[in-house]
Amino acid sequence: MDKSKEEIIERAYKLGKKYEQECTGCAQTAIAGIFDAIDVRNNDVFKSASGLADGLGLSGDGTCGALVGGAMVIGYLFGREREDFKDMFKPMKSYLLAKKLHDAFLERYGTCRCHDLQGALMGRTFNLLDKNEFQEAIEFGMIKHCSKVVGTASKLATMIILEEWEEIKTNGRDSHFDTKNQ
Repeated sequence: MDKSKEEIIERAYKLGKKYEQECTGCAQTAIAGIFDAIDVRNNDVFKSASGLADGLGLSGDGTCGALVGGAMVIGYLFGREREDFKDMFKPMKSYLLAKKLHDAFLERYGTCRCHDLQGALMGRTFNLLDKNEFQEAIEFGMIKHCSKVVGTASKLATMIILEEWEEIKTNGRDSHFDTKNQ
C-alpha cells in the first residue's frame, strides 16, 4: 500500500532530523531526508550541497543550509533545464515554490540567517571554523537544535513538493506559470 501524504511528510521530518544528528551538514541532511522520503536519488544534487553547512562554508553568515537544501530539491524537481536556459519564464515554478518554502520557514523561525537562528535557539552563536568553538557548540547541544531545524525544513519542502505533484496530477500542467499561454 502506498504511503499517505502525511506519512511521507513525517518521514522527511524524521529522516532530516536523524541525518543531521548522525552525519551533520544541514544542507545535505535536509536533501537526504527529502530525497529518501519521496524516493528520489541524485548524488550530484546531494554532493553539490557539501559546502553549504552553517550558512555557507561554516561562516554562519548566510541562509540556513537546511532551507537551501530544501530549495535545491525543489529546483531539481521543478527547475529550468539547460536546454531552456534562455527562457526566462521556465524557472518561475521553482522560484515561486522556493519562495513558498522561504516564507513558511521565515514564519516558523523569524529568520533565515544561520547566526540569527543560532542566537534565537541557543542564545549565542558559534564560529564552527574555530576548533574550540566547534567543540563548545557540540557540548552546548547545537546538533540537537539544528536537527530540529533540518527536520522542519525537510518537512516544509516535502509538503510543497507533494502539493505541487498533486496539482500537476490533477491539472496535468504547471500550476504556477504556463508560458504557452503568454
